Amino acid sequence: MSADVPRLEGLLSARQVAATARSIVGAQEPSGAIPWQSGAHTDVWNHVEAAMALLAAGEVEAAERAYAWVPTVQRQDGSVPMKIVGGEVADASSETNMGSYLAVGVWHHWLVRRDSAFVRRMWPVVRRGLDHAVSLQLPWGGIAWSQEWPDGAPGRVNDEALLAGSSSIHHALRAGVALAELVEDPQPEWELAGGRLAHAIRDHEDRFLDKAEFSMDWYYPVLGGAIRGEAARRRLAERWDTFVEPGLGIRCVSRNPWVTGAETAELVLALDVVGDRERALRLLGDLQHLRHGDGSYWTGYVFPDRVNWPDEQTTYTGAAVILAVDALSLSTPGATIMRGTTLGPAFAEIGLECGCPSADVLERPRLS
Repeated sequence: MSADVPRLEGLLSARQVAATARSIVGAQEPSGAIPWQSGAHTDVWNHVEAAMALLAAGEVEAAERAYAWVPTVQRQDGSVPMKIVGGEVADASSETNMGSYLAVGVWHHWLVRRDSAFVRRMWPVVRRGLDHAVSLQLPWGGIAWSQEWPDGAPGRVNDEALLAGSSSIHHALRAGVALAELVEDPQPEWELAGGRLAHAIRDHEDRFLDKAEFSMDWYYPVLGGAIRGEAARRRLAERWDTFVEPGLGIRCVSRNPWVTGAETAELVLALDVVGDRERALRLLGDLQHLRHGDGSYWTGYVFPDRVNWPDEQTTYTGAAVILAVDALSLSTPGATIMRGTTLGPAFAEIGLECGCPSADVLERPRLS
């Protein structure tokens, strides 16, 4: 076992984290795809998150196979199908945040492995994915959340934006800009798009689709980096009692008595971002009631009925737990991927009535 497998004394050992990683590998298909569970569908966002977790836990070969799969499903315009089952497209429509998230995974890989050949190999795939997302930016700054793909061709754009999805794209754009500087292929349009997107998330939340009952809309603007500092701490405090069930985790939807492991682990990451280590550790401990004997994690728990539901252990839940352990333990060089401390300064905010100020660019390492 690698000496730097993430671990937290008294909470999860390196051996336990390694078991969680093995449960993810066990679901991986020969193609490299990592479905939600064995036999279920794969989406690229959760697939990349699983690849990041595998790399953090020392499962390098499995992570490399996972990343090699992504270019095989990306379309020429940079989009990816929403659902793939057993190598076949089950839902051809595309979500912009799915096609974008590879940028975060590749930057995380660079932090952990410092593999310049990998970065250069994946760069065209990252560039197409982010170019596609930016091409669907709405006039007010949000990113259109999806596009239909009838008859194998791009169709109607759903010209509404999701706050959680756009917040994830904000993170991906920052990672993309860092990668662009690394490979010396500047993408100033991504910085402009990121500035407009940051402004929309911070100041025009009312223009996004109303999904306020979902916990992801609560914490993702913090996790994705658009809201930081005291504003981030205030945001997490405002709806804490709405979503957090002490001793169990957080609700996925405020009106449903159901806590979910992935959302809880992501809130742990958001708390780490704002420096609230005490509550992050407590929540990570709370969700361990979802741990299965083989190291995998149940998706959720309906607390009035005291039953795990649905009847599944999902790879994305285990992946989120591994990344949370890494963030809190600082075990690997990629542990700060959500904090954004390796990404340079935030985007210069650009509003609808604002000009377009230029942002100072932090010098970052370039590939030789």
